Amino acid sequence: MQPSLSTAEIVRRATRQSRFLQRMLDSRPWLAERLIDSLGQALDSDAMRAFIMQQGGDEAQLRPALRQLRTWVLCRLAVRDLEGMADLAEVTETMTVLAEVAIRHACDVLHASLLKRYGTPCSPSGEEQELLIIGMGKLGGRELNVSSDIDLIFLYPEDGNTTGPKIIDNFEFFERLGKQIIATLGEITEHGQVFRVDMRLRPNGDSGPLVANFDMLENYFVSQGREWERYAWIKARVIVGERTEELQAISRPFVFRKYLDFGTIGAMRALHAQIRREVARHDRANNIKLGPGGIREIEFIAQAFQLIRGGRDQTLQIPPTLQVLDRLAARGILQPDATRELNTAYVFLRRLEHRLQYLDDAQTHDLPENETDQSLIAESMGFASYAAFLEELDGHRAAVSRHFETIFGEPDAPDDDPQQLAAAWQNAADTTETAAALTGLGYRDTQTVAKRLATIRTGSRYNQLPDNIRNRFDALVPRMIAAAVSTHEPDGTLIRCLDLLDGITQRGAYLALLQQYPHALRRLVDLIGASVWAAQYLGRYPILLDDLLVARNLMTPPDWHQFKRELASELDAAEPDTEQQMDLMRERHHTQVFRLLVHDIAGALTVERLADHLSMLTDIMVDLTIRLCWRKIKARHRDKPHFAVIGYGKLGGKELGYASDLDLIFIYDDKFIDAGDIYARLAQRIRSWLSSRTAAGVLFETDLRLRPNGESGLVACSLATFQKYQFESAWIWEHQALTRARFVAGDPVLGEEFERIREDILRLPRDRQALRSEVIAMRDKMSAAHAGKSPLFDLKHDPGGLVDVEFLVQYLVLGHAHEHEELTHNLGNIALLGIAAKLGLIPDDLASTCANSYRELRQLQHRQRLNNQPSRVPLADTNSLREPVQALWREVFGESRPRKA
Repeated sequence: MQPSLSTAEIVRRATRQSRFLQRMLDSRPWLAERLIDSLGQALDSDAMRAFIMQQGGDEAQLRPALRQLRTWVLCRLAVRDLEGMADLAEVTETMTVLAEVAIRHACDVLHASLLKRYGTPCSPSGEEQELLIIGMGKLGGRELNVSSDIDLIFLYPEDGNTTGPKIIDNFEFFERLGKQIIATLGEITEHGQVFRVDMRLRPNGDSGPLVANFDMLENYFVSQGREWERYAWIKARVIVGERTEELQAISRPFVFRKYLDFGTIGAMRALHAQIRREVARHDRANNIKLGPGGIREIEFIAQAFQLIRGGRDQTLQIPPTLQVLDRLAARGILQPDATRELNTAYVFLRRLEHRLQYLDDAQTHDLPENETDQSLIAESMGFASYAAFLEELDGHRAAVSRHFETIFGEPDAPDDDPQQLAAAWQNAADTTETAAALTGLGYRDTQTVAKRLATIRTGSRYNQLPDNIRNRFDALVPRMIAAAVSTHEPDGTLIRCLDLLDGITQRGAYLALLQQYPHALRRLVDLIGASVWAAQYLGRYPILLDDLLVARNLMTPPDWHQFKRELASELDAAEPDTEQQMDLMRERHHTQVFRLLVHDIAGALTVERLADHLSMLTDIMVDLTIRLCWRKIKARHRDKPHFAVIGYGKLGGKELGYASDLDLIFIYDDKFIDAGDIYARLAQRIRSWLSSRTAAGVLFETDLRLRPNGESGLVACSLATFQKYQFESAWIWEHQALTRARFVAGDPVLGEEFERIREDILRLPRDRQALRSEVIAMRDKMSAAHAGKSPLFDLKHDPGGLVDVEFLVQYLVLGHAHEHEELTHNLGNIALLGIAAKLGLIPDDLASTCANSYRELRQLQHRQRLNNQPSRVPLADTNSLREPVQALWREVFGESRPRKA
């Protein structure tokens, strides 16, 4: 817009690019003045309603008033858009608001007229019924274009009758109202038309009744709802009516599946192929909506991921296309570059769509064929020539097509000879032939693998699969055979892959995921080849397969503050649904553990760093559990509990592994008269919340035996009780355990009080000779309990192993902390060995070599557990690791531990 031009000149100039605008100005004398007076800012619903009232808001003036409103709004919008005064968001929002105002006003006026004749429609129980008008498509998504029709669905809650004077049933009442609304908006009069109304998205389309009640809609979704209708209902939005939550309770389960729904991609691929065939048949390649690289392909990309993931990620249950694309990028589902290209193309194509429609107010998406209109379109889009415009357009469409094919293209065939691999699977019942084929591929224990293939192929589970799922299974097995052969141990890898595949056959969506995304299958095989535990973890929680799609999410270091903030928000949104909250916590926990596992197997994490992450994740889960459980205590007497969870053992020492139990105690500090009972209930609820098995699995196994008085003690004890017990009744081994205890979650003030008491107890002066005897006696007792005849070295319990290092550190803390406060800091065994050396309590060289041994022993133990192996290795492999530990034991205790024979 040039400031030097008058408003009248701006309007005149816009007519050059809109014959419709010129016709309206020529045929409606009132319009020019109205445009000139109101051109300076965007229109809102208040301005539109005021315009209607000025024309007369009654039934007699209803049709002309709405048509004049549409003329004014559209002409005004055309000028603002063509002159650069309005962006795409204003254009689509203004058209959406116009439709909403027109629909609501028509409904109000016509409904009032019907009420006078028939009375109020009511349910059998006497509850007043209403018409719900659902906006679909671009109206539902607040993306309406300037010459669009509107897709509507008419619903009402319950059958029944009107109250009179003339009584009719509710269906007839709302059908009459619906027909009148359609005619009011859609009929062409001397004043034009408001909107063409399309009702074909209703249940059963043109063959179905014009209006439907909620029961009919729900039954239709269950028995007849088709895939394309799920796609259409993503953008459904109530325009008129109040009972939105009831409707959403019916529609959401149909649209958004509880589990990831990768079968959607195949269905949408088929739907799009049908559209493309129609485009080709009618020679409409230049259609910017339906043609290659058009608007519809961008919408398909957004909506496909909404259908796949929207049931699990409610933030994706939104209609606007650009917002969906941005959220997909934020979650790593779409790459940032892809999102930018799609967003830019979408805005370009929608602006072009409007300029095509401004020419004659026609609902067209076809590029013009005559040179005059081509020049006008190029000019209105800001190009010097039509050729330059086409070059830009073709670039955007090519980018859209590229991204569309990446997502919806047919899965690639495996690189290996597909016939050979397919034959190995198709003939799997013949184990001799299969073994020979596997030998040729490079497998070693071919008989075992061939037997597993035959067992699956001839088994009842496989043979009873529905055809579509069995076809996916048949496509995946050859790919797994091809991929597993390149892993470190092909035979075991393939068997584990087949076990996983066999276990997820009831969830066709997971098979669809692996078939659709070969790179995810490759990552899966590599992961299973690297770790038996990973294979079993995925078998328990196959929903984690989704994470294999997004490499960036897998390899991005966790941001625990953001994770906690987002999870807390999701949990709050699910309140008060306990089952949903428990499942949500488990699913999010499993996802984070899996991502850490991928980092770990890739060599990106040391054992110490992994344990830090797992401990932080556990702290978050426990803290959120306290909050949620406290809300559900009906007898709670304060907003926040004066309650803390203390971690012992691996959790307290931040040495958690993937499957570690949690050693916990619960303490409180509250003078309220019933505090003991209330906090006992809270503690029991927390334990149940953490340990219960739900449909989503288990969070943690918990062990409360380290609390004062052990299993006979109170499940939650007061801070004063804990302090008195530790000073007066605790055994030395309980003080040893306290060296690795820390505040995990809950009231931070209470956590500080616990840490003060802990330090006071650890710094008690002790007779070192008596302490030495107690520690050695306890170590001997543990050795006897774990004694075995295996010739292998037990990394944890045998002399020179991990427990020896832990006992050494605990002795040094308890024996010297009264003189050296820094020994009370819970920094981990390696750090405490270093501190003891600096204080001169142990030799530097022994402290260093013992710390290295401890680190290496933990790494060996971790490696064994990743492959579900016992923590035992050949004795000769650990000589260099055991000797420093045993030397330090002799240095500190003056005697040797019994050697492994």
